[in-house]
Amino acid sequence: MTKKTKNVLLLVGFVLTLLLCYQIAISKTVALKKEYNTLKQQETLFKNTPKQVELLKQKQRYYDGLLSKYQLNGSSVQNNLLKTINSYADSTNLKVIEFIEPHIIYQNELKVSTYQFTLEGNYNAILKLIYKLEQETKFGEITNLHFEKKINFRTGYSYLQARVLLKSFG
Repeated sequence: MTKKTKNVLLLVGFVLTLLLCYQIAISKTVALKKEYNTLKQQETLFKNTPKQVELLKQKQRYYDGLLSKYQLNGSSVQNNLLKTINSYADSTNLKVIEFIEPHIIYQNELKVSTYQFTLEGNYNAILKLIYKLEQETKFGEITNLHFEKKINFRTGYSYLQARVLLKSFG
């Protein structure tokens, strides 16, 4: 064998030895290092878990407080609105003449519901109910309020009716 052939065989043997070493030892070490890094990341996530749980509990308490404050206790907005109107009407001298099914549209992936109802009674009582609906309970905004004075010709009694449109988002 010539010196050149010996050098080529030595070089090929060295490359094969490197590949064999990589397959036997180094590849397993690299895989274990990757697994170690993922386990370290999971460990840091699990260390933060109690903090995240506490933050989620605080958020839940805050949202439950909002729901109870604005009287949205699990049932639909329509039921809560009707319950609020009826409870106020019972405490004052108002009558709920009509409560129509809501008109629902979707604008820019947002659900917009418009509730229409008619009230009969004293002007000040109607205004106080409107204020309560818009400011205290936050059901939505009053988009239209139409007052109409009507007369019952049989009895000669005149009364005031208000037709209300309330727009709610969500």
